[in-house]
Parts: sequence; structure tokens; C-alpha cells
Amino acid sequence: MRPFDGRRVLLVVSGGIAAYKSAILTRRLIEAGAGVEVILTAAAERFIGRVTFEGMTGRPAHASLWDRPMAHLDLGLEADVVVVAPATANLISRLAAGAADDLATTAVLASPAPVIVCPAMNTRMWEHPITQANVARLAGVGYAIAGPADGPLAEGESGPGRLLEPEEILPRIGRALETETGLRGRKVVATAGPTRAALDPVRFISNRSSGRMGFALAAAAWRRGAEVTLISGPGRMPRPAGPDAVEVETSGEMLAALETALTDADILLMAAAVGDFEPIDPAPSKIKKTNRTGNAFDLALRTGPDLLMETRTFRERKGIFTLGFALETEDAVARGREKLERKGMHLVAVNSAVEPGAGFESRTNRITLIDRNGRVEELPLAQKTELADELLDRIEAACPALVKK
Repeated sequence: MRPFDGRRVLLVVSGGIAAYKSAILTRRLIEAGAGVEVILTAAAERFIGRVTFEGMTGRPAHASLWDRPMAHLDLGLEADVVVVAPATANLISRLAAGAADDLATTAVLASPAPVIVCPAMNTRMWEHPITQANVARLAGVGYAIAGPADGPLAEGESGPGRLLEPEEILPRIGRALETETGLRGRKVVATAGPTRAALDPVRFISNRSSGRMGFALAAAAWRRGAEVTLISGPGRMPRPAGPDAVEVETSGEMLAALETALTDADILLMAAAVGDFEPIDPAPSKIKKTNRTGNAFDLALRTGPDLLMETRTFRERKGIFTLGFALETEDAVARGREKLERKGMHLVAVNSAVEPGAGFESRTNRITLIDRNGRVEELPLAQKTELADELLDRIEAACPALVKK
């Protein structure tokens, strides 16, 4: 899986109760295609044993400077990224001081690879000025600080200090590994999910969009180094780690958020399924069945705002590269081409609302990609996460002057 295939991750595990999550992280990295070398501090071995990691990685786990000659240099030199998870207050202090008194600190100090530090400790330890100064010093020399999260802690307390979940750490590792990209430092706005239009205080009109395609695009763009703002409508899908999230409900709220986010954007990924219609006169209180005549219920609708049309003039003036989507049931290519021209897009991804395995509420999609030159490219049925990278590849190829620094 991009960008993990064939890459080498050095995972440093220190002695905290959250060390069990490092085993889950190891499994996730291996599933993604990475090779993982593990170093445990002496304290970490009291929480989780070497054999756990050896069983998953098929490699020896390392704990002592004396286990293998030159391991303190070779492990860091061979790594594409170094991840310290969990990073206790003690290990953070030693790293900040430049200590090299065990295998973990020596390997980190000697490695030229990017380093991601994932703190995990009691809230009072995390908030102590000395810890904050140590973390700031690590950040100042280029170490990425991931977390901590705010939540329940092992000792029954709650607050900041909780180790991020493996699913939150994994994309941060991917971002460090994704070096061959033209999106690094660019500002990307992505929209995702449905919008709602109220009928009354308890009912609404919406659609079946899950948000998966927009989330996949936002996550992939962030992993490639972009600064991403994700504007998403209501839904059950968890928001991806990394992008700045703006949650909205109505098409009007999404338009307002979009206009704000586009101010300094380079690229727009318009994957949201914005509602086409909204009630003209939403009821101020719950509509009762007794308000109906027989089985009939009259509902007067009007068209809602078209976000691409509303922002077209601004996007064209600012030169914002725009990818849009067109969900169709018939004449897909012709309708997609018409939307591309009318709404001022650079690329339009057309997909079918009726094909099995494509469209709403599916993990997969089949896309027909149309550009301004009239070229039509068929992308085969694939996971939406894979298609997100395919689409971003096309964007980088289509506008190198825009996305290359």
C-alpha cells in the first residue's frame, strides 16, 4: 500500500502501559507493506516482551547495545522513518538532552531518517513545564510530535496524555514516508458526505452519500504533504486523522465554509453530495400526520445552491485547480462533460449511481475521468482509497506548474 510498500520503519517502544498499542501499530504497518524493526527500552520489556514483536515481524527485537555489534548505528541508518511510540516523559527528556546511553536513544540520535514522537504519560507529567520544554526542543530540531490524545488514562484519571490510536499514528508515518510528491506545502480543500435540508425540526431531506470518497481524497492529499481542510456533511464515517475538519449540515453551511476555505487554496476536491433540493418553507414544529389530507402530502421544493457554480468566478480568478464528481444514472460521459464545462472544473470524475460496487455507500468505485481537453480515461473498479491516489496522480500530472514548488 502506498507509501508503505518496501519501506523500513524503526519502532522504538518505551516503558509505559500504552506499549500494547505499539504491537497493534506493528501489525498495521506490516499489513500496509512495511518492514518493521523494533527496539525496546529496558522498561518497555516489563510491559511487553520481545517475543510479541518477533512473532509479528519475523525479525529479532532489539533491547541492548550489546546484542549486536553496530546495531545502534545500522538500525537507524537503514530506517526510512523512526517512530517512538509510546514516548514516555523519561525517554522524551533523554532524547531532548541528546542522551545516548542505551540502544533506543543511540539509534534515534544516529538516524538521519525523520523521527515521529508519540507522547504517552499522565496528564500532570505532560503539562509540566519541563516536559513541554523538552517537547518544544524536539520539535525545534525537526522531530514530528504526534499527540497526545485527550481521554481516559490507565490510572483512572482523564485528560491529555493518552497515546494516539494506531489508526491515527499510521497516516502520520505515511506522511513522513511520502516524499515523492508535488502536493507538499500546497493548500487543498476537500468536501465530503451529504448535506441535509430540514422539513421540520425532526425530519430532513438528504441522500445516501457515506463520505468515503471525499475522506479518502482528503487523507491521501494530507499524507502527500498538503495542508488540507476537509469540509464534511453529517454521517457515520470517522473523520480521517490529519486534515483540519470543518463539520456542516446544510448546503448553505457548506457553501459558507467553502468560500472561507478557498481564500488561499490551490486545489479543490469537490466530492460532497450536496443536496439539489430543499423545502421552500420548512415547518417550525413537527409536522403531524393529522395535517395531511388522506394519504397525500404536498411538499414544495426549490433548488438549493450549486456550490461549484457559486464559487466558479472566484476559483477561475484565483486559478484554483478543481476536481469535481458527477453521479449519473444515464448518458454519464455526455453529462459529465457538460458539467465540467458549465461549472468550470479541470477534471470531472463520473460514476454510476446504479452500477453494483460503485457510487454511494460502497467501499469501491468505478470512475470515468474527463479533462478539459476532452480526454476520457476509464479507471477500473477499485477501493476508494486506491482511487484517491490515482486521482491525485492525475492532478499532479495535469498541473505541474501549480503543485510543484
